[in-house]
Amino acid sequence: MFPPASSASNSSFIKLLRNQSFLVLWFGQALSQIADKIFFVLLIALLTNYQPAEGIENSMRSTLMVAFTLPAIFFGVIAGIVVDRSNKKWVLTTCNFGRGLLLLALPFLPQLFVVLLAIAFLQSTLTQFFAPAELAAIPLVVKRQDLLSANALFTTTMMGALIVGFAVGEPLLSLAKEWSSDYGQVLLVSSCYLLAGALLQTLSSQSVGNAQSAIATHPWSDFKAGLRYLKHDRLVSNAMLQLMILYAVCAVLTVLTIQLAEEVGLKPTQFGFLLAAAGIGMVVGAGTLGHWGDRFPHRFLTLVGFITVASVLLVFTFIQTLWLGLGLSLLLGVGAALVAIPMQTLIQQQTPESMRGKVFGFQNNIINIALSLPLALAGPLTDAIGLRAVFIGMSVTVAIGGTWAWQTAHPSQSNGLE
Repeated sequence: MFPPASSASNSSFIKLLRNQSFLVLWFGQALSQIADKIFFVLLIALLTNYQPAEGIENSMRSTLMVAFTLPAIFFGVIAGIVVDRSNKKWVLTTCNFGRGLLLLALPFLPQLFVVLLAIAFLQSTLTQFFAPAELAAIPLVVKRQDLLSANALFTTTMMGALIVGFAVGEPLLSLAKEWSSDYGQVLLVSSCYLLAGALLQTLSSQSVGNAQSAIATHPWSDFKAGLRYLKHDRLVSNAMLQLMILYAVCAVLTVLTIQLAEEVGLKPTQFGFLLAAAGIGMVVGAGTLGHWGDRFPHRFLTLVGFITVASVLLVFTFIQTLWLGLGLSLLLGVGAALVAIPMQTLIQQQTPESMRGKVFGFQNNIINIALSLPLALAGPLTDAIGLRAVFIGMSVTVAIGGTWAWQTAHPSQSNGLE
Protein backbone atom coordinates (compact mmCIF):
# COMPACT_ATOMS: atom_id res chain seq x y z
CA MET A 1 0.00 0.00 0.00
CA PHE A 2 0.92 3.63 -0.13
CA PRO A 3 3.01 5.00 2.70
CA PRO A 4 1.16 7.46 4.91
CA ALA A 5 0.66 10.93 3.46
CA SER A 6 3.62 13.22 3.86
CA SER A 7 4.05 14.49 7.40
CA ALA A 8 6.42 17.27 6.46
CA SER A 9 5.69 20.19 8.71
CA ASN A 10 5.43 23.84 7.83
CA SER A 11 8.68 24.44 9.69
CA SER A 12 10.45 22.05 7.32
CA PHE A 13 9.29 24.08 4.31
CA ILE A 14 10.30 27.30 6.05
CA LYS A 15 13.81 25.90 6.63
CA LEU A 16 14.04 25.01 2.94
CA LEU A 17 12.99 28.51 1.91
CA ARG A 18 15.77 29.90 4.11
CA ASN A 19 18.32 27.60 2.48
CA GLN A 20 19.93 29.74 -0.23
CA SER A 21 21.57 26.82 -2.03
CA PHE A 22 18.27 24.95 -2.18
CA LEU A 23 16.45 28.01 -3.50
CA VAL A 24 19.02 28.46 -6.26
CA LEU A 25 18.73 24.79 -7.24
CA TRP A 26 14.93 24.94 -7.08
CA PHE A 27 14.61 28.10 -9.19
CA GLY A 28 17.16 26.73 -11.65
CA GLN A 29 15.06 23.58 -11.99
CA ALA A 30 11.89 25.59 -12.59
CA LEU A 31 13.47 27.69 -15.35
CA SER A 32 15.03 24.65 -17.02
CA GLN A 33 11.82 22.62 -16.87
CA ILE A 34 9.73 25.44 -18.36
CA ALA A 35 12.35 25.99 -21.06
CA ASP A 36 12.25 22.26 -21.90
CA LYS A 37 8.50 22.33 -22.45
CA ILE A 38 8.53 25.54 -24.52
CA PHE A 39 11.44 24.13 -26.55
CA PHE A 40 9.32 21.08 -27.37
CA VAL A 41 6.51 23.32 -28.63
CA LEU A 42 9.09 25.32 -30.60
CA LEU A 43 10.35 22.17 -32.33
CA ILE A 44 6.87 21.41 -33.65
CA ALA A 45 6.33 25.03 -34.68
CA LEU A 46 9.65 25.11 -36.57
CA LEU A 47 8.55 22.19 -38.76
CA THR A 48 6.33 24.61 -40.69
CA ASN A 49 9.51 26.31 -41.91
CA TYR A 50 10.58 23.09 -43.62
CA GLN A 51 7.43 22.73 -45.73
CA PRO A 52 6.82 18.98 -45.27
CA ALA A 53 5.34 17.20 -48.26
CA GLU A 54 1.60 16.61 -48.03
CA GLY A 55 0.70 13.34 -46.33
CA ILE A 56 3.91 12.87 -44.32
CA GLU A 57 3.52 15.60 -41.70
CA ASN A 58 2.93 13.07 -38.92
CA SER A 59 5.91 11.01 -40.06
CA MET A 60 8.19 14.05 -39.78
CA ARG A 61 6.84 14.78 -36.30
CA SER A 62 7.51 11.19 -35.25
CA THR A 63 11.05 11.36 -36.64
CA LEU A 64 11.70 14.57 -34.74
CA MET A 65 10.42 13.07 -31.50
CA VAL A 66 12.49 9.92 -31.97
CA ALA A 67 15.58 12.12 -32.34
CA PHE A 68 14.58 13.80 -29.09
CA THR A 69 14.15 10.42 -27.34
CA LEU A 70 17.20 8.47 -28.55
CA PRO A 71 19.73 10.20 -26.22
CA ALA A 72 17.85 8.81 -23.21
CA ILE A 73 18.53 5.32 -24.60
CA PHE A 74 22.15 5.93 -25.55
CA PHE A 75 23.28 8.04 -22.61
CA GLY A 76 20.91 7.31 -19.68
CA VAL A 77 23.23 4.99 -17.71
CA ILE A 78 26.40 6.72 -18.94
CA ALA A 79 25.11 10.08 -17.75
CA GLY A 80 24.52 8.74 -14.24
CA ILE A 81 28.06 7.35 -14.06
CA VAL A 82 29.57 10.62 -15.34
CA VAL A 83 27.57 12.68 -12.86
CA ASP A 84 28.70 10.50 -9.95
CA ARG A 85 32.33 11.16 -10.87
CA SER A 86 32.01 14.84 -11.81
CA ASN A 87 31.59 18.26 -10.25
CA LYS A 88 27.80 18.62 -9.95
CA LYS A 89 27.85 22.40 -10.29
CA TRP A 90 29.94 22.13 -13.46
CA VAL A 91 27.50 19.62 -14.99
CA LEU A 92 24.44 21.72 -14.11
CA THR A 93 25.79 24.98 -15.50
CA THR A 94 27.43 23.46 -18.59
CA CYS A 95 24.23 21.67 -19.62
CA ASN A 96 22.11 24.82 -19.32
CA PHE A 97 24.62 27.08 -21.07
CA GLY A 98 25.08 24.43 -23.76
CA ARG A 99 21.35 24.16 -24.45
CA GLY A 100 20.99 27.92 -24.58
CA LEU A 101 23.88 28.39 -27.00
CA LEU A 102 22.67 25.57 -29.27
CA LEU A 103 19.36 27.35 -29.71
CA LEU A 104 21.05 30.70 -30.37
CA ALA A 105 22.95 29.06 -33.22
CA LEU A 106 19.80 27.69 -34.89
CA PRO A 107 18.89 30.81 -37.00
CA PHE A 108 22.39 30.84 -38.50
CA LEU A 109 22.36 27.17 -39.57
CA PRO A 110 21.02 25.82 -42.89
CA GLN A 111 17.24 25.39 -42.89
CA LEU A 112 17.36 21.63 -43.35
CA PHE A 113 15.30 19.01 -41.57
CA VAL A 114 18.45 17.09 -40.65
CA VAL A 115 19.74 20.21 -38.84
CA LEU A 116 16.55 20.38 -36.78
CA LEU A 117 16.98 16.68 -35.94
CA ALA A 118 20.57 17.32 -34.84
CA ILE A 119 19.54 20.22 -32.58
CA ALA A 120 16.80 18.09 -30.98
CA PHE A 121 19.26 15.23 -30.43
CA LEU A 122 21.97 17.44 -28.89
CA GLN A 123 19.50 19.31 -26.66
CA SER A 124 18.13 16.04 -25.35
CA THR A 125 21.64 14.66 -24.82
CA LEU A 126 22.53 17.57 -22.54
CA THR A 127 19.24 17.05 -20.68
CA GLN A 128 20.22 13.43 -19.91
CA PHE A 129 23.23 14.74 -17.98
CA PHE A 130 21.39 17.63 -16.32
CA ALA A 131 18.59 15.53 -14.80
CA PRO A 132 20.72 13.10 -12.70
CA ALA A 133 23.05 15.93 -11.66
CA GLU A 134 20.08 17.87 -10.33
CA LEU A 135 18.73 14.87 -8.40
CA ALA A 136 22.18 14.10 -7.01
CA ALA A 137 22.63 17.71 -5.89
CA ILE A 138 19.47 17.82 -3.73
CA PRO A 139 20.88 15.68 -0.86
CA LEU A 140 24.05 17.78 -0.94
CA VAL A 141 22.25 21.05 -0.17
CA VAL A 142 19.43 19.72 2.04
CA LYS A 143 19.63 18.00 5.43
CA ARG A 144 18.44 14.40 5.57
CA GLN A 145 15.33 15.24 7.64
CA ASP A 146 14.27 17.82 5.01
CA LEU A 147 14.65 15.58 1.95
CA LEU A 148 10.98 14.57 1.85
CA SER A 149 9.84 18.18 1.75
CA ALA A 150 12.50 19.07 -0.81
CA ASN A 151 11.50 16.28 -3.17
CA ALA A 152 7.83 17.21 -2.73
CA LEU A 153 8.62 20.75 -3.88
CA PHE A 154 10.70 19.53 -6.82
CA THR A 155 7.97 17.13 -7.95
CA THR A 156 5.31 19.82 -7.69
CA THR A 157 7.51 22.19 -9.68
CA MET A 158 8.03 19.56 -12.37
CA MET A 159 4.29 19.13 -12.86
CA GLY A 160 3.77 22.88 -12.66
CA ALA A 161 6.37 23.39 -15.38
CA LEU A 162 4.56 20.82 -17.52
CA ILE A 163 1.30 22.72 -17.17
CA VAL A 164 2.73 26.23 -17.49
CA GLY A 165 5.23 25.39 -20.22
CA PHE A 166 2.72 23.71 -22.53
CA ALA A 167 -0.11 26.13 -21.75
CA VAL A 168 1.84 29.36 -22.30
CA GLY A 169 4.39 28.00 -24.77
CA GLU A 170 2.47 28.72 -27.95
CA PRO A 171 1.23 32.21 -26.91
CA LEU A 172 4.72 33.24 -25.76
CA LEU A 173 6.32 31.91 -28.94
CA SER A 174 3.74 33.79 -31.03
CA LEU A 175 4.51 37.04 -29.19
CA ALA A 176 8.24 36.46 -29.59
CA LYS A 177 7.80 35.85 -33.32
CA GLU A 178 5.89 39.11 -33.66
CA TRP A 179 8.75 40.91 -31.92
CA SER A 180 11.32 39.32 -34.23
CA SER A 181 10.34 36.80 -36.87
CA ASP A 182 13.93 35.54 -37.25
CA TYR A 183 15.29 35.48 -33.70
CA GLY A 184 12.43 36.10 -31.26
CA GLN A 185 11.47 32.49 -30.56
CA VAL A 186 14.97 31.11 -30.09
CA LEU A 187 15.91 34.10 -27.93
CA LEU A 188 12.94 33.43 -25.67
CA VAL A 189 13.80 29.79 -25.02
CA SER A 190 17.58 30.21 -24.94
CA SER A 191 17.30 33.05 -22.42
CA CYS A 192 15.52 30.69 -20.00
CA TYR A 193 18.36 28.17 -20.27
CA LEU A 194 21.06 30.83 -19.98
CA LEU A 195 19.37 32.46 -16.99
CA ALA A 196 19.09 29.07 -15.29
CA GLY A 197 22.78 28.44 -15.97
CA ALA A 198 23.78 31.83 -14.55
CA LEU A 199 21.62 31.21 -11.48
CA LEU A 200 23.13 27.76 -10.85
CA GLN A 201 26.60 29.26 -11.28
CA THR A 202 26.02 31.03 -7.94
CA LEU A 203 25.82 27.71 -6.10
CA SER A 204 28.59 27.15 -3.58
CA SER A 205 31.23 24.83 -5.03
CA GLN A 206 31.72 23.36 -1.56
CA SER A 207 28.06 22.31 -1.33
CA VAL A 208 27.60 20.68 -4.75
CA GLY A 209 31.04 20.72 -6.30
CA ASN A 210 32.62 17.60 -4.88
CA ALA A 211 32.78 14.58 -7.13
CA GLN A 212 32.30 11.08 -5.82
CA SER A 213 35.47 9.06 -5.50
CA ALA A 214 36.16 6.64 -8.31
CA ILE A 215 34.02 3.51 -8.16
CA ALA A 216 36.00 0.28 -8.30
CA THR A 217 33.16 -1.80 -9.71
CA HIS A 218 33.01 -1.86 -13.48
CA PRO A 219 29.80 -0.31 -14.88
CA TRP A 220 29.05 -3.52 -16.79
CA SER A 221 29.03 -5.47 -13.51
CA ASP A 222 26.50 -3.03 -12.05
CA PHE A 223 24.33 -3.44 -15.13
CA LYS A 224 24.32 -7.26 -14.83
CA ALA A 225 23.56 -7.04 -11.10
CA GLY A 226 20.50 -4.91 -11.89
CA LEU A 227 19.28 -7.44 -14.45
CA ARG A 228 19.68 -10.30 -11.96
CA TYR A 229 17.71 -8.41 -9.33
CA LEU A 230 14.84 -7.65 -11.72
CA LYS A 231 14.70 -11.29 -12.76
CA HIS A 232 14.53 -12.32 -9.10
CA ASP A 233 11.98 -9.75 -7.88
CA ARG A 234 8.89 -10.21 -10.02
CA LEU A 235 6.96 -7.51 -8.16
CA VAL A 236 9.47 -4.82 -9.14
CA SER A 237 9.85 -6.04 -12.72
CA ASN A 238 6.05 -6.18 -13.09
CA ALA A 239 5.72 -2.60 -11.81
CA MET A 240 8.36 -1.56 -14.31
CA LEU A 241 6.42 -3.28 -17.09
CA GLN A 242 3.29 -1.33 -16.22
CA LEU A 243 5.27 1.93 -16.28
CA MET A 244 6.60 0.96 -19.72
CA ILE A 245 3.05 0.50 -21.02
CA LEU A 246 1.98 3.85 -19.60
CA TYR A 247 4.97 5.81 -20.93
CA ALA A 248 4.61 4.21 -24.36
CA VAL A 249 1.04 5.54 -24.48
CA CYS A 250 2.25 8.99 -23.41
CA ALA A 251 4.88 8.93 -26.16
CA VAL A 252 2.31 8.15 -28.83
CA LEU A 253 -0.01 10.84 -27.52
CA THR A 254 2.68 13.50 -27.93
CA VAL A 255 2.46 12.76 -31.67
CA LEU A 256 -1.29 12.24 -31.96
CA THR A 257 -2.23 15.23 -29.81
CA ILE A 258 -1.00 17.56 -32.53
CA GLN A 259 -3.60 16.28 -34.99
CA LEU A 260 -6.18 15.83 -32.22
CA ALA A 261 -5.86 19.54 -31.47
CA GLU A 262 -7.13 20.27 -34.99
CA GLU A 263 -10.03 17.86 -34.49
CA VAL A 264 -11.26 19.82 -31.44
CA GLY A 265 -10.84 23.26 -33.02
CA LEU A 266 -7.32 24.28 -31.96
CA LYS A 267 -4.33 25.14 -34.11
CA PRO A 268 -1.75 22.32 -34.44
CA THR A 269 0.75 24.44 -32.49
CA GLN A 270 -1.76 24.72 -29.63
CA PHE A 271 -1.57 21.00 -28.83
CA GLY A 272 0.12 22.04 -25.58
CA PHE A 273 -3.27 22.98 -24.13
CA LEU A 274 -4.36 19.34 -24.25
CA LEU A 275 -1.07 18.20 -22.73
CA ALA A 276 -1.37 20.88 -20.04
CA ALA A 277 -4.86 19.60 -19.17
CA ALA A 278 -3.41 16.10 -18.80
CA GLY A 279 -0.75 17.57 -16.50
CA ILE A 280 -3.46 19.16 -14.35
CA GLY A 281 -5.17 15.76 -14.22
CA MET A 282 -1.96 14.17 -12.95
CA VAL A 283 -1.71 16.82 -10.21
CA VAL A 284 -5.33 16.11 -9.23
CA GLY A 285 -4.63 12.37 -9.25
CA ALA A 286 -1.48 12.80 -7.18
CA GLY A 287 -3.31 14.93 -4.61
CA THR A 288 -6.13 12.39 -4.37
CA LEU A 289 -3.69 9.51 -3.89
CA GLY A 290 -1.80 11.48 -1.25
CA HIS A 291 -4.95 11.66 0.89
CA TRP A 292 -6.73 8.36 0.20
CA GLY A 293 -4.35 6.16 -1.79
CA ASP A 294 -3.18 4.15 1.23
CA ARG A 295 -6.70 2.72 1.61
CA PHE A 296 -6.43 0.67 -1.59
CA PRO A 297 -4.03 -2.02 -2.87
CA HIS A 298 -1.55 -0.99 -5.58
CA ARG A 299 -3.01 -3.56 -7.97
CA PHE A 300 -6.51 -2.10 -7.66
CA LEU A 301 -5.34 1.48 -8.23
CA THR A 302 -3.33 0.60 -11.33
CA LEU A 303 -6.15 -1.49 -12.79
CA VAL A 304 -8.53 1.46 -12.38
CA GLY A 305 -5.87 3.70 -13.92
CA PHE A 306 -5.42 1.52 -16.99
CA ILE A 307 -9.19 1.17 -17.48
CA THR A 308 -9.52 4.97 -17.26
CA VAL A 309 -6.74 5.55 -19.80
CA ALA A 310 -8.16 2.94 -22.20
CA SER A 311 -11.67 4.42 -21.93
CA VAL A 312 -10.44 7.96 -22.57
CA LEU A 313 -8.47 6.85 -25.64
CA LEU A 314 -11.59 5.18 -27.03
CA VAL A 315 -13.83 8.22 -26.46
CA PHE A 316 -11.17 10.50 -27.99
CA THR A 317 -12.05 9.03 -31.39
CA PHE A 318 -15.57 10.50 -31.32
CA ILE A 319 -15.09 14.05 -30.00
CA GLN A 320 -14.92 17.26 -31.97
CA THR A 321 -15.42 19.93 -29.30
CA LEU A 322 -12.73 21.70 -27.31
CA TRP A 323 -14.28 21.42 -23.85
CA LEU A 324 -14.69 17.65 -24.25
CA GLY A 325 -11.10 17.35 -25.44
CA LEU A 326 -9.80 19.27 -22.42
CA GLY A 327 -12.03 17.31 -20.02
CA LEU A 328 -10.90 13.96 -21.41
CA SER A 329 -7.26 15.07 -21.31
CA LEU A 330 -7.68 15.93 -17.62
CA LEU A 331 -9.26 12.52 -16.96
CA LEU A 332 -6.43 10.87 -18.87
CA GLY A 333 -3.96 12.57 -16.52
CA VAL A 334 -5.84 11.25 -13.47
CA GLY A 335 -5.70 7.74 -14.89
CA ALA A 336 -1.99 8.06 -15.64
CA ALA A 337 -1.36 9.17 -12.04
CA LEU A 338 -3.22 6.10 -10.75
CA VAL A 339 -0.73 3.94 -12.64
CA ALA A 340 2.53 5.88 -12.37
CA ILE A 341 2.54 6.93 -8.70
CA PRO A 342 1.63 3.55 -7.12
CA MET A 343 4.08 1.67 -9.35
CA GLN A 344 6.96 4.10 -8.82
CA THR A 345 6.28 4.09 -5.07
CA LEU A 346 6.22 0.29 -5.04
CA ILE A 347 9.60 0.12 -6.79
CA GLN A 348 11.10 2.56 -4.30
CA GLN A 349 9.71 0.65 -1.32
CA GLN A 350 10.56 -2.83 -2.57
CA THR A 351 14.08 -2.18 -3.88
CA PRO A 352 16.95 -2.33 -1.34
CA GLU A 353 18.97 0.87 -1.04
CA SER A 354 22.08 -0.86 -2.40
CA MET A 355 20.22 -1.70 -5.63
CA ARG A 356 18.24 1.50 -6.26
CA GLY A 357 20.82 3.19 -8.50
CA LYS A 358 21.14 0.10 -10.71
CA VAL A 359 17.38 -0.52 -10.85
CA PHE A 360 16.45 3.09 -11.64
CA GLY A 361 19.22 3.34 -14.24
CA PHE A 362 17.91 0.21 -15.90
CA GLN A 363 14.33 1.50 -15.60
CA ASN A 364 15.27 4.75 -17.35
CA ASN A 365 16.92 2.94 -20.23
CA ILE A 366 14.30 0.25 -20.74
CA ILE A 367 11.42 2.72 -20.64
CA ASN A 368 13.08 4.99 -23.18
CA ILE A 369 13.86 2.03 -25.43
CA ALA A 370 10.18 1.10 -25.20
CA LEU A 371 9.25 4.68 -26.12
CA SER A 372 11.19 4.69 -29.38
CA LEU A 373 9.13 2.14 -31.31
CA PRO A 374 5.75 3.77 -30.54
CA LEU A 375 7.19 7.18 -31.41
CA ALA A 376 8.52 5.88 -34.70
CA LEU A 377 5.29 4.11 -35.65
CA ALA A 378 2.68 6.60 -34.44
CA GLY A 379 3.12 9.12 -37.26
CA PRO A 380 3.30 6.69 -40.21
CA LEU A 381 0.38 4.64 -38.82
CA THR A 382 -1.76 7.77 -38.47
CA ASP A 383 -0.90 8.81 -42.02
CA ALA A 384 -1.76 5.32 -43.29
CA ILE A 385 -4.92 4.32 -41.38
CA GLY A 386 -6.15 7.51 -39.74
CA LEU A 387 -6.31 9.01 -36.27
CA ARG A 388 -9.46 7.17 -35.15
CA ALA A 389 -8.12 3.71 -35.97
CA VAL A 390 -4.88 4.41 -34.09
CA PHE A 391 -6.75 5.61 -30.99
CA ILE A 392 -8.99 2.51 -31.01
CA GLY A 393 -5.93 0.26 -31.39
CA MET A 394 -4.20 2.01 -28.49
CA SER A 395 -7.28 1.68 -26.30
CA VAL A 396 -7.48 -2.07 -26.88
CA THR A 397 -3.73 -2.49 -26.35
CA VAL A 398 -3.77 -0.55 -23.07
CA ALA A 399 -6.76 -2.51 -21.77
CA ILE A 400 -5.18 -5.87 -22.61
CA GLY A 401 -1.67 -4.90 -21.48
CA GLY A 402 -2.86 -3.34 -18.22
CA THR A 403 -5.08 -6.30 -17.34
CA TRP A 404 -2.31 -8.78 -18.11
CA ALA A 405 0.23 -6.87 -16.03
CA TRP A 406 -2.28 -6.67 -13.17
CA GLN A 407 -2.96 -10.43 -13.26
CA THR A 408 0.73 -11.35 -13.27
CA ALA A 409 1.45 -9.38 -10.07
CA HIS A 410 1.39 -12.20 -7.53
CA PRO A 411 0.23 -11.17 -4.05
CA SER A 412 2.62 -13.69 -2.51
CA GLN A 413 5.58 -11.66 -3.78
CA SER A 414 4.36 -8.32 -2.49
CA ASN A 415 5.64 -8.58 1.10
CA GLY A 416 2.70 -6.54 2.20
CA LEU A 417 3.10 -3.90 -0.48
CA GLU A 418 0.47 -5.25 -2.86
